[in-house]
Amino acid sequence: MKLSGKRIAILLAPRGTEEPEFSRPKSALEAEGATVTVVGLEAGRGRTVNDDLDPADEHAVDRLAAEVSASEFDGLVVPGGTVGADKLRADAGAVSLVRGMMQAGKPVGVICHGPWLLIEAGVARGRTLTSYPTLRTDLGNAGAEWVDREACVDGNLVTSRDPDDLPAFCAALVQALATGGAR
Repeated sequence: MKLSGKRIAILLAPRGTEEPEFSRPKSALEAEGATVTVVGLEAGRGRTVNDDLDPADEHAVDRLAAEVSASEFDGLVVPGGTVGADKLRADAGAVSLVRGMMQAGKPVGVICHGPWLLIEAGVARGRTLTSYPTLRTDLGNAGAEWVDREACVDGNLVTSRDPDDLPAFCAALVQALATGGAR
């Protein structure tokens, strides 16, 4: 169990986070012994989506983004979903959490449209990363170098393109969390 004792936060935007990009990393981390806390924008339960439009599963929200800090966690996962990523980047608590995790050099895994949150937090500049291809210009304008890879590791930051890349993303994320992901 590579992640025994590790505390990982995973963000959940109601009616917008892409189901496989939420549930598969969460399951992979828990399978390696991590304690995963679902950090949401609204209390109660959050519904994920499939393909941005179709309602998927409901997940319990453990804590609110406005009430957590980077010091409470060893790592963070930012799932994608176009609508979910847009909601996350508009939330001051989610932005603050990402900024704090990145500034502390803690491992952060971000997939699909999730890098919008890196841009909003002001932590994309100078980083090499990947994302859903339509974010390439946004990331370039924010000072990041975009690459087309299944998974990209740049110090403490692990990024991936889309649900097809989840096996590579989850493996790279587990490895970064196991080693601390120090930059």
